[in-house]
Amino acid sequence: MSQYIIDIKSPAVGQAKSRKSEYGLKNHGLVNLHNVYWNLPTEALYEEVVFRGEGSLSYMGPIAVNTGKHTARSANDKFVVKETDTEDKIWWGQYNRPFSEEKFNTVLQRLQGFLQGRDLFVQDCYAGADPRYRVPVRIVSELAWHSLFARNMLIPAQTNDELRKFIPEFTIIAAPSFKALPQVDGTLSPTFILLNFAQKLCIIGNSGYGGEIKKSVFTVLNFLLPLQGVLSMHCSANVGKDGDSALFFGLSGTGKTTLSADPGRGLIGDDEHGWSDEGVFNFEGGCYAKVIALSPTAEPQIYKCTRRYGTILENVVYDPVTRLLDLDDDELTENTRAAYPLHYIDNAVPEAQAGHPKNIIMLTCDASGVMPPLARLTPEQAMYHFISGYTSKVAGTEVDLGKEPEITFSACFGAPFMVHHPYYYAEMLKNKINKHGVNCWLVNTGWTGGQYGIGKRMSIKHTRTLLNHALEGRLLDVEYRTDPLFGFQVPKRCEGVPEKVLDPAQTWDDREAYKQKYLQLAALFIENFKKFAAGTPKEVAAAGPVKRDF
Repeated sequence: MSQYIIDIKSPAVGQAKSRKSEYGLKNHGLVNLHNVYWNLPTEALYEEVVFRGEGSLSYMGPIAVNTGKHTARSANDKFVVKETDTEDKIWWGQYNRPFSEEKFNTVLQRLQGFLQGRDLFVQDCYAGADPRYRVPVRIVSELAWHSLFARNMLIPAQTNDELRKFIPEFTIIAAPSFKALPQVDGTLSPTFILLNFAQKLCIIGNSGYGGEIKKSVFTVLNFLLPLQGVLSMHCSANVGKDGDSALFFGLSGTGKTTLSADPGRGLIGDDEHGWSDEGVFNFEGGCYAKVIALSPTAEPQIYKCTRRYGTILENVVYDPVTRLLDLDDDELTENTRAAYPLHYIDNAVPEAQAGHPKNIIMLTCDASGVMPPLARLTPEQAMYHFISGYTSKVAGTEVDLGKEPEITFSACFGAPFMVHHPYYYAEMLKNKINKHGVNCWLVNTGWTGGQYGIGKRMSIKHTRTLLNHALEGRLLDVEYRTDPLFGFQVPKRCEGVPEKVLDPAQTWDDREAYKQKYLQLAALFIENFKKFAAGTPKEVAAAGPVKRDF
């Protein structure tokens, strides 16, 4: 509290309450605060960030921040409060670890006491572009840049009257300087992300990583919206000139953001969407793109955003004299990020909504180097791969990941954020695929010509060419071969892509090594799916790889 003895006034203190909600912070048990800055616009938040030493201006105007110790999500530190109203709806286990109500209240009360006498920032926003399903969310933060992050990533309330009457359905309190006491609180470390659906509250401590705020909101929507018949999805989405929307499922690092930012199609959103009876809509108002080694030629839209006022750059290295960025420098983390408003992308769809998808693309980053660059899936195969969620986690997206990709299976291509059981989401997806006659594709953005360390990363040019052909319907009538292990259909030819690339076996110098890697991967799929076999329709279980020689 010594920081307030002199009581130097910050740039926006005079406007701090100009856009205050009548539903104040006392409703969240936050009292005896110093200054509360309500719904500051980008310009005022920039001034506060610089004034408080939270970040610096970089070349052409983005604000560059360092997230501290945590440069990625701390997945092992997330807990969900187990209480009678919701416990029967939650998929308890690795990703939804139970936390007692009593211990949650103890941590919350200590946090409420800790924040007394401090400055706080509030952003009242919405999650969900469709007004029929949007959820009012309040982000309360210690840091000014976290308030700007919330403003970039969510959908800010627009009018003063709207802000004055704003009542959140869910509130997130982010306090990076507050630490848990594991031996007392029952957390695994001083870092915590605690979700309480009964109290409609999430508290985050000891992490400055902006992604924790973003993914906490996503987790909340993954619980609430399916109960209203809306499928919540970890996917990007875009739409063609004829209104043909497409969904891109995939974990971080598989290319959701890059591939959906296609100059020839309108961008609906890059990461989180809902699929209702009316169509698809973005949950967010911004993009959170990985920018390590970003190419100005291969990814011009995203690259341009790293040189734009209003963008937040997380852990991006820059020259302190010239303020020029070094997007190739991974000194702080491989998980360098840019958070910017969706409308910064030239072809973003203003309403962030579209009709029912015509195509679904399931992205996998295959570090084994044996998956084809594109394969066509039957609805049953699509279900199998959705439930499996195979990919390789790439360095930096989660705490404790090493340099080498780690093969993993993540149900629904986003298991850490799914609150209901994967069957719940999978059944909804199956019904929508069948009802709307959606074409489904599996796309490998990982390695070719050998496993990681031997082969090379799939050419983004070839991936885009294959995707364009698929989205335009030009792969529906070409000749296919049936994969002997997985059973999906692989095109034999695609204009603009060498035939050799379409058949992974031909890209390996050692065919026997390829065969062994493919058999190993198939075995991993089979072993992983055993935990979902009970209760899964036989036709879905049978749509995966089978044990056989080839």
